[in-house]
Amino acid sequence: MVDRLFTRTFVLVSIANFTAGMTWALFLHFPRFLADLGASDAQIGLIFGTMALSAIAIRPLLGTAMDRYGRRPVILVGNVLNTVFVLLYLTVGAIGPWIYAVRIGHGIGEAMLFSAYFTYAADVVPATRRTEGIAIFGVSGLLPIAVAGILGDFILSVAGPDELFISAAVFSGATLLLSFWLPEVRPEAVHGRRRVGFWSVVARRELLSIWWMVGAFSVALAGYFVFIRRFVDDTGLGSVSLFFSTYIGVAVAERLFLGRLPDRVGRSRVLYPSMAFIAAGFFLLAGAGSWVAVAVAGALCGAGHGFAFPILAAMLVDRAPEEARGSAMAFFTALVDAGTLIGGPALGAIVDASGWGTMFTVSGVALILATLAYAPLDGWATRGDVSRPVSAGG
Repeated sequence: MVDRLFTRTFVLVSIANFTAGMTWALFLHFPRFLADLGASDAQIGLIFGTMALSAIAIRPLLGTAMDRYGRRPVILVGNVLNTVFVLLYLTVGAIGPWIYAVRIGHGIGEAMLFSAYFTYAADVVPATRRTEGIAIFGVSGLLPIAVAGILGDFILSVAGPDELFISAAVFSGATLLLSFWLPEVRPEAVHGRRRVGFWSVVARRELLSIWWMVGAFSVALAGYFVFIRRFVDDTGLGSVSLFFSTYIGVAVAERLFLGRLPDRVGRSRVLYPSMAFIAAGFFLLAGAGSWVAVAVAGALCGAGHGFAFPILAAMLVDRAPEEARGSAMAFFTALVDAGTLIGGPALGAIVDASGWGTMFTVSGVALILATLAYAPLDGWATRGDVSRPVSAGG
């Protein structure tokens, strides 16, 4: 009973995370809207990067707020902001200052939800099933990518971007209603222990290798999370729904049926092949000549993502102080947004200058090099650290 994973609270936060994910994932179709307004690929990357910048800037405040006041207030305020700013996309009619202002507000709302829901999930999963629990919770964030890919294609085929934005706002409103039922579950700080500041957590040596790997992972992922809509429109190969259906299908199956594998055989033994799968997907996209290649590339990238994110998140929860978990998770999720901030404009510029093949090749090579650098960095970061569970495996 102590190790029970599927509690009422876990199921409820997973459903709320799913509806929040639907709001976010419908914006995978946003590049088409921007392109129709006349934005170049570099501008599209910059607009996505603006949202990421606002999300990163708010993270120190979010981490402190979660550790001091709890997760639930951040979740509720974040949902209100998210709904308001998604509706404001209905007022955007040109590439100009207003679209950047809306993206900034949207970025703050999304940052609050992404950080708080993942921290909440880490609070409620049993420590002995941490990687599995975070992986299964993450299914609620992966499924929207596939569902929104299909739903967004349908909406844009029969209506237009306004209907896409309205649909996203409906999901955001549903998330707010579900979140009212979530109890506060923040773990109490160890009695008598001094409060750990946000930047003190970030600077902890045993966390540096995690920051490095999740940052590199997130920069690479910008290659398809930002640009897959433009890639399929430009090349005529496959569709957003095709790529993400195979992506999510493989990732979800992996988590549901093999969720305990990393904790059993060692997390690093699963992490390295996962990064190799993602790189292989990039290389296949670089030379794609048919819809089959796009589908297989989605499956490869999904196989990598399926394990990589929960492994890194579980390592973080194991190594970070419990009373500063909100701050640690806030910075962790900030690095995901930093990947969009850096990768969006940089990879968009590569597309404009050299084409899709070069961009995907660069993404794959960069991810391999970053993974090779991770191993010695992690060894140095955790040298002499006897607090890690044996199951962490690195």
